[in-house]
Amino acid sequence: MARMAEPQFQIVPNAVETPRELPHNAEAEAALLGAMMIDNRVAEDVMQKLRSDHFFDPLNGRIYDAILRLTTSGTIANPVTLKPLFESDEAMRALGGPVYLAQLTGSGAGLIGAKDFAKQIYDLAMLRALVGVGRDLVDSAMDTSEAVDPRSQIESAEMRLYKVAEEGGETGSTKTFVQATKLAVDLAEKAQNAGGKISGVTTGMDSVNAKTGGLHHSDLLILAGRPGMGKTSFATNVAFNAAKRYLRDRQDGIPHEKSLGAKVAFFSLEMSADQLATRILAEQSGVIAHKIRSGSLTRDEFTKFARAASELEDLPLYIDDTAGLTIAALTTRARRLKRRHEIGMIIVDYLQLLTGSGKNKDGNRVQEISEISRGLKTLAKELHLPVIALSQLSRQVENREDKRPQLSDLRESGSIEQDADIVLFVYREEYYVQSVEPKVPGPEDDAKVHEAYNEWGRKMQSVAGTAELIVAKQRHGSTGRVRLKFESSITKFSDLIDDAYLPDRTGYE
Repeated sequence: MARMAEPQFQIVPNAVETPRELPHNAEAEAALLGAMMIDNRVAEDVMQKLRSDHFFDPLNGRIYDAILRLTTSGTIANPVTLKPLFESDEAMRALGGPVYLAQLTGSGAGLIGAKDFAKQIYDLAMLRALVGVGRDLVDSAMDTSEAVDPRSQIESAEMRLYKVAEEGGETGSTKTFVQATKLAVDLAEKAQNAGGKISGVTTGMDSVNAKTGGLHHSDLLILAGRPGMGKTSFATNVAFNAAKRYLRDRQDGIPHEKSLGAKVAFFSLEMSADQLATRILAEQSGVIAHKIRSGSLTRDEFTKFARAASELEDLPLYIDDTAGLTIAALTTRARRLKRRHEIGMIIVDYLQLLTGSGKNKDGNRVQEISEISRGLKTLAKELHLPVIALSQLSRQVENREDKRPQLSDLRESGSIEQDADIVLFVYREEYYVQSVEPKVPGPEDDAKVHEAYNEWGRKMQSVAGTAELIVAKQRHGSTGRVRLKFESSITKFSDLIDDAYLPDRTGYE
């Protein structure tokens, strides 16, 4: 008789679980409080990292808070001055009343290891936080009464774990002026070493770097434009340039923190990862993009394309092409990439394809966009890196004679404009001039028709292959325009060599 295959797992009846006490050290809490009352200077050493909710015993947490209140107001904190604050405290009454405060100071042993006690109290609080995350995760995973969405549960758990991991870090902490000054000097040194043009992450275009000083850490940059202007192309160019510079700097032995490049996370909510990679490979190989897609490459072109792919295998560019991301899910994924790969820049293509948390049940899209733009700005500050978010423009641009975008053209613009540190518009006049091409004149047409076509030709010649990057808002510098070269066949932006900067060739014919 054939033997039945063994099951891959078996169901075990629920075992009776012995309740386990949460991690804590009551003696360490008591010793630290006693040390703080004996020598109030101890409070200054521990107050930056330790909070009252880090204490396991709520009464100890209240005593800790009371000591801090008195010491920060210039009053000595000891059992005598603290006694009036706890005479009506029920928990202290259960321990014999305010005499408990005197008992805490009975041993001066805590003075020797006060910082160690504070660290242990903090570490145990983090373990309790982990236990809480784990229990909530189990409870939510076991609850099938509502719609089951494991992915959102995982993302929620990751977000909570990240908060536990970041607890007590430098993010959001108060810095002394000396610390802030050192950061400013480091930025200035970085700019000086780069030739005086850049203190942030490079865009790979000298003219743009000169205008913005690079892409600054903690900044939210909005890159907007009408369809056909090349928003995504500009973003992929910047992503490639930053990642390539990072790779080159590491090969040259330049440390991570001094590199002008960055590892890049590209959240592509519209295009797939392979489409985005094809664009970048077309830009770098010089092979026309539509020939790659149509499979009409010559042998030489295919060789160039394959060589570019081989050379860029180690490029630190991470593409997430998950569609329909919420701002919370994007934040979770960005934190994960920061933790695993030390990314130094984030690009989101594009902002309007993100969704909010769903709390705006009235369907107010303006409020939802506000939540998204605030979330992106918060993410930039939290991870201390530049976030570039692409954005749509309203159609009212098309109704004006001068079609250069303005801040008011941003869709749902109020919150986007407010949260952004820099607002950039991509504008290509060539696109609009080309769209109004007149009929090619024939022999039977009069001089006016020929002149109109010639006038269009001259206009087309003056704008062909060029683009403008309009800096409409910049917290760190001036606004204005930067002229760029744009090669539409390979969707590549680069610095424009103006005729005024070409060498004088008189006499060299």
